[in-house]
Amino acid sequence: MAGDDTENLFPGFEALWIDTPAGRWFARAGGSPDAPPLLLLHGFPQTHAMWHRLAPTLAKTHRVICLDLKGYGWSDAPVGTGDHSTYAKRTLGREIVDLMERIGHVRFAMAGHDRGARVAYRVALDAPGRVERLALLDIVPTTIQWQRIAAKPGANPHWPFLAKPAPEPEEAIGRDPDAYYEGLLRDWTSKHDLSSFAPGALYLYRQSWNVPERIHAMCEDYRAGGPEGPDRAADQADLAAGETLAMPVLVLASRDYLDKDKPESALAVWQRTFAPKATGASIAGGHFLAEENPDETLAALMAFLRG
Repeated sequence: MAGDDTENLFPGFEALWIDTPAGRWFARAGGSPDAPPLLLLHGFPQTHAMWHRLAPTLAKTHRVICLDLKGYGWSDAPVGTGDHSTYAKRTLGREIVDLMERIGHVRFAMAGHDRGARVAYRVALDAPGRVERLALLDIVPTTIQWQRIAAKPGANPHWPFLAKPAPEPEEAIGRDPDAYYEGLLRDWTSKHDLSSFAPGALYLYRQSWNVPERIHAMCEDYRAGGPEGPDRAADQADLAAGETLAMPVLVLASRDYLDKDKPESALAVWQRTFAPKATGASIAGGHFLAEENPDETLAALMAFLRG
């Protein structure tokens, strides 16, 4: 277990180790067990620690569960299969629904950032009866993301790089994981440095991304979302069928990353695809909303959760 600096990121929260048929998962949970449950899912290349500036306040009104996604943090990191279904967002969504039921939550609100948001919207599409409210932080649907990359080659180069067949990206990253992942953190922040990240959170991120099995798991996550992967296929099938999100949806987009120099805002994308009734807000700063601009992000989430 990490030292005092990381423990203090979530004052009053308990550590949960949750055993399921899909493996062992780690989470931090805080707030009254009788409060409405809120599941927070982190993004790449982070862990549950990204929520540390929001979770204590959210726990005043909700039972907050900050989960390490499969392959990240302290949750299990299975090798996966040739079809990448182990890390498909549909697979992860089913596993997370089962996990939440095991800890006593049949229905819950969800907020996800980046990769966690991709899992969250897949849960909401596949199991709408489970999700009370859905907040999506700084993404557009996976199939739209690939359309943008095709229209502007060179945009988001980590997507095609990480989706390459094993072991090419694993070996390249493994030569110096800190240099690769910290370079992404810098590139995607508005300040282009690491000053927005708490030392304790960075410690946990480094601890995770320096493990070869987790480097592989993160690549598998992107392969599942690759051009021919199951995540994109699931999006395309649902769009063709006219499927939409039934619950209230909040879209938060960064001004200096996701919505910067784009002809269409993230909110507009969601409104014309899966969430025609979505509401949204533009958050000042870069991609890491919860760490770069926790005040605006928290205010928007709390207003949304209050309904």
